[in-house]
Amino acid sequence: MKEYNKVSPELIENLKNIVPGKVYAGEEINTDYFHDEMPIYGEGMPEVVIEATTTEDISAIVKLCYENNIPVIPRGAGTGLTGAAVAYKGGIMIDMTKMNKILGYDEKNFVVNVESGVLLNDLAEDALSKGLMYPPDPGEKFATIGGNISTNAGGMRAVKYGTTRDYVRALTVVLPTGEITRLGATVSKTSSGYSLLNLMIGAEGTLGIITEATLKVIPAPKETISLIIPYENLDECIATVPQFFMNHLEPQALEFMEREIVLASERYIGKSVFPQKLEGIQAEAYLLVTFDGDNMEELEEITERAAEIVLEAGAIDVLIADTPTKKKEAWAARGAFLEAIEAETELLDECDVVVPVSEIAPYLVYVNEVAEKFDFVVKSFGHAGDGNLHIYTCSNDMEINEFKKQVAEFFEDIYGKAIELGGQISGEHGIGFGKIEFLEKYAGKENIQLMKGIKEVFDPKMILNPNKVFN
Repeated sequence: MKEYNKVSPELIENLKNIVPGKVYAGEEINTDYFHDEMPIYGEGMPEVVIEATTTEDISAIVKLCYENNIPVIPRGAGTGLTGAAVAYKGGIMIDMTKMNKILGYDEKNFVVNVESGVLLNDLAEDALSKGLMYPPDPGEKFATIGGNISTNAGGMRAVKYGTTRDYVRALTVVLPTGEITRLGATVSKTSSGYSLLNLMIGAEGTLGIITEATLKVIPAPKETISLIIPYENLDECIATVPQFFMNHLEPQALEFMEREIVLASERYIGKSVFPQKLEGIQAEAYLLVTFDGDNMEELEEITERAAEIVLEAGAIDVLIADTPTKKKEAWAARGAFLEAIEAETELLDECDVVVPVSEIAPYLVYVNEVAEKFDFVVKSFGHAGDGNLHIYTCSNDMEINEFKKQVAEFFEDIYGKAIELGGQISGEHGIGFGKIEFLEKYAGKENIQLMKGIKEVFDPKMILNPNKVFN
C-alpha cells in the first residue's frame, strides 16, 4: 500500500505564498469537501483545500506536492456518484470551481474555450444565446465541465450527439509532476501519434488536472418537440426502442422510466406531469422522447410517424409536449429523478451499467428478478437510446453494514450479467473509489495491468487522486 507524507505547517505557508487567501486547513475546511453525492462510499478529510484560479498556480502547487510526496485531489462541483473526488488519503484538495470563465468562441471553427470549473448549465445557456449548442447533456446540470470530461459524461442527448469525448478538441493539463502540457488541437481530425487527449478524457483526475478545454459546439436546432409515451408494462416499453432507429427517426433524447420513479419525482417537484391511467389502463412504464429540427412542420411529420410506430408496438397513448411549458415540465420531472430518490431514501447506492440496446429489456427483467432476493428496493431509469441504465438500491430500514453487504452481492450479480450481454460496468459515472473491485474483476487482468502501467508513466509517485479507478 502506497504511503504518503502529511502536510507540514511549513508546506502550508509555502502554499499560502502561492495563492494568498485561498488556502484552508483543519477546521477551516467545509465538511462538504469530505464526500460527493454518494456518501455511502464514506468520507475522507483533506488536510488542505485550495481554491485555484490559474493553471500556473496549480502547476506550482502540484510541484510542491510532488517534491514532498503529498496526495493531490482535483475536485469540481462534487456532484460525482462514485467517490472519485474524495480525499480518502488526506493530502491537498484543489477546488477547481473558481476557474469558471468562458474564455471565448471561435465561431468560424465552431469551438469554445473554457476553464474547467465552468458549470455545464452556464456553458449551455451561454452557447444558446449565440445560436449554438454544446450537445453533452448529463442529468446534473451544475457539474463542472472538467468533471464531465474526467468521467466522459454522457447524458440524455448522447443517443443522437454522442458523449463528452466527442466534443473535446484540446485540453490544457497540469501533469502530476507539475508540468503544464497542451493535448489536442482545434482541428477535427488527427492521426499524430498516441491519443494522449483521449487518455485524459474519462481518467477521473488520475493522470492530470484539466484546467482549460477547447470544446466543439454546433448550430442550435431551431425547434424541439417532446413525446410522453405510456405503456402497460416495461417489456413493451423497452421493446419499442429499436423501432425508432430502424425507422430513421433520430431522436435527440430517448429515456425510459418505471412508474415508481415517476411518482417519486412528481412528489418531489409537487406537480403531476406523466399520466397514470389512460382508457382505464394503468401505465407502468414510459418513454420520454425529444426530436429536434429546423422547423415545426418537419417535427410534426416525425411525430406522426413516431406515434404510429409506438401505438402499433403497444403504447397506450402518445402525449405531445409542444409548448415551452409542457416540455420544461416533462424534462424537469425527468431531471429530478436522483433528487427525488435521495429525498425519500436513507440508504442509497447505484450503478450505471451499459448494455447493447437490444439487450435492455431482458437485462432489466433479470435485474428485477435478482432484486427480489434482497431486502432493499430497486428503482430504475435510464437512457434507452444508448443502453445506459441507472439502477438504484434504496432502503429506509436496513442496518448500514447489512445494506452494503447485500448491495455488493446484488451488484456483482448484475454486473456479471451486463458483461455477459456485451456491456460494461459504467456508461458515464465512472469507477472512482466505489466501483474498484468490480472493474478489477470484470475488466480483465491484462487490461488492468495496462491501465496501471499508463498511470505509472504519467504519475510515477502515484500522488494524483490515489486509490481511484484501481488500487
